[in-house]
Amino acid sequence: MPLSAAVPAGPVDSIGSTGLWSVSLAALVALLVADFVVTHRPHEVSVREAVGWSVFYLTLPVVFGFWLWHAFGTDRALEFMTGFVVEKSLSVDNLFVFMLLLAAFAVPSDVQQRVLLYGIVGALVLRGVFIAAGAAMLAAGTWAFLVFGLVLFASAVKILHEALTGIVVERDVCRMRSVRLLRRLMPVTDHYCGARLTVHENGRRALTPLAVAVVAVFATDVVFAVDSVPAVYGITDDPYLVFATNAFALLGLRALYFVLHTALAKLVHLNHGLAIILAFIGAKLVLHWAHGIWPAVPEIPTPVSLVMIIGVLATVTLTSRHSRRRAGILIRRPAGKATTPLE
Repeated sequence: MPLSAAVPAGPVDSIGSTGLWSVSLAALVALLVADFVVTHRPHEVSVREAVGWSVFYLTLPVVFGFWLWHAFGTDRALEFMTGFVVEKSLSVDNLFVFMLLLAAFAVPSDVQQRVLLYGIVGALVLRGVFIAAGAAMLAAGTWAFLVFGLVLFASAVKILHEALTGIVVERDVCRMRSVRLLRRLMPVTDHYCGARLTVHENGRRALTPLAVAVVAVFATDVVFAVDSVPAVYGITDDPYLVFATNAFALLGLRALYFVLHTALAKLVHLNHGLAIILAFIGAKLVLHWAHGIWPAVPEIPTPVSLVMIIGVLATVTLTSRHSRRRAGILIRRPAGKATTPLE
């Protein structure tokens, strides 16, 4: 039997009809407009406000998952929920980097949510480009699964190395190429001007530090998209579901940032877990590619992927808590106190 008959030429049929894509994009634009209206007046985000928006944006994918189950069956709904869990996990790591960038630029607390919102819009645009590119690669042949798998393996090694060495992000953001290029093109003011990105100063247009912070966030969005899109393609090869998982995961980031601002620093083992998840999905993609050529090669079912991912996230949460508790005990231990091997 020829290889072309044994290996599908592209991804399975997508559930994303023209009508469904149109409705989804319209709903996405409406939610983004609502977010811009909410952040139009600079203000500090209260815990109550952040929790309320977070609950809203976590409820939306659950409702959407139930609709998928009713309209397209269990498999599609399970693929979406598994992909959403993966994307949400990666987005939490993104929030940690955003937290470092906002601190490095000393962004005032009343305009932080506007920077995050610009970052989310930029991330959605970049994810859309990467999703379209991924769909084109899959349509060209199943070799794309092998490429995606290798990309995720490389990402997993990079993240694990950073976790073990303590390197998270370059703190001196002024050395970022995008920031240096921006400052060469236009002058930058020394002070923030509310939520404004540009101002007239000394008879010419100048950027505010807020604009520079937004560009730095955009630059990190590119790196995140390289990991994120192949990861969800490891769960489903339906471009519409890949888009939906990314959109739902990103929409709630602004509110989730203020809910998890203090908790993020406590998840000391988060990157270890993300490295394991990316490596696992990379293996899943490679096995899927190999199964198309050699049917005897087993594949990893989506339910197993969901259980494994949730298990890893629960484990790193518990180990992070234990590690911080143990560190606290060691700090409080009186100097000179002898320890036993059991301690």
